[in-house]
Amino acid sequence: MSEAATPPGSGTERGAVPGSVFPPGFDPTAESAEKTLCFRGFWAWAVLILLIAICVSVFMWLLRKCIQGPAYRKANRIDGKVVIVTGCNTGIGKETVLELAKRGARVYMACRDAGRCEAARLEIMDRSHNQQLFNRTLDLGSLQSVRNFVERFKAEESRLDLLINNAGIMACPRTLTTDGYEQQFGVNHLGHFLLTNLLLDRLKQSSPSRIVVVSSAAHLFGRINREDLMSEKKYGKFFGAYSQSKLANILFTRKLSTILKDSRVTVNCCHPGVVRTELNRHFAGPGWMKSVLQTGSLYFFKTPKAGAQTSLRLALDPGLEGSTGGYYSDCMRWPLVPWARNMETADWLWRESEKLVGLPPIEPPPSNQNQNPTQNSNGTQNGGAANGTREMQSVETVVVNRS
Repeated sequence: MSEAATPPGSGTERGAVPGSVFPPGFDPTAESAEKTLCFRGFWAWAVLILLIAICVSVFMWLLRKCIQGPAYRKANRIDGKVVIVTGCNTGIGKETVLELAKRGARVYMACRDAGRCEAARLEIMDRSHNQQLFNRTLDLGSLQSVRNFVERFKAEESRLDLLINNAGIMACPRTLTTDGYEQQFGVNHLGHFLLTNLLLDRLKQSSPSRIVVVSSAAHLFGRINREDLMSEKKYGKFFGAYSQSKLANILFTRKLSTILKDSRVTVNCCHPGVVRTELNRHFAGPGWMKSVLQTGSLYFFKTPKAGAQTSLRLALDPGLEGSTGGYYSDCMRWPLVPWARNMETADWLWRESEKLVGLPPIEPPPSNQNQNPTQNSNGTQNGGAANGTREMQSVETVVVNRS
């Protein structure tokens, strides 16, 4: 009777648990093999690979979004506002002009290459449907070119609402400007220093107005070398001259913000991010490394449009109406390292820059120099009391023009 009660195929030789009851024809071994095949077979691997691919794709998308940074999304317009943007025939500057043109600005595109500037101007006019874009030649490596540009601009416009000092060069071989200054310091700092000072009267007449200076996080590696400002003794393309020029941009911004206090003209600087532009055209590494850099930049660098967003916020955001002297990155204000907020260095650099570009001081010289008017801070003679008198008269004239 006990044997008849036991179903076929349920014996211990098939791995069945003694005393268990299975329906006729059920094979627990085959069932176990089928379950194993479901979890370890082809479809199991396909599902696993698909899940991994989805997770990696989501991670890379989030990383890409983080790299691109936030965008300026306020829709405020600036119809009729007069704007100057330097270095805007490509890259960040071009995207900046495009957005300002879409918002109704009257933009003067100040570029060294008039042909490339004209091509960019026509493209932006077509995309923005704004005809108030003007191609003007400006070579920041020539102080005379800066003066010529300002003279023409003042003959055309009685106001200036926004100045964006965007142009720059990076890590180029050591060359000199037309005036004999180291190229990166001359273009990135001195050219914009003279341009801004010559336009201060228009900016003040149009207040509230703004100045935006495009600097770089490379200032972290920079120091103002008072003994070798033009890198004649030692030249480093990136960590030397370029980083020094970007630190000079920040010190210039900090000093100018104190000079313009209560004038309703604000000045701020920014780091646009690591952007895929022509700024790295002087990269001199091996060919394979340049290829890797170019390929990696397609994903890990910001687009020019993303790089322009911080400049656009500083130029447009109504919430920054009274904000001045700040350093911004990814549309947020960031604290500065001690050597970038050292006002004694900023004062020295301002005075030295005035001498280099041929501007009399906008502020009275230090008291120790007042006691000896025939000596300047470089220890060279000014040429006596008569020259000192003429210089003071020139100072008064320039102060009026820049106030």
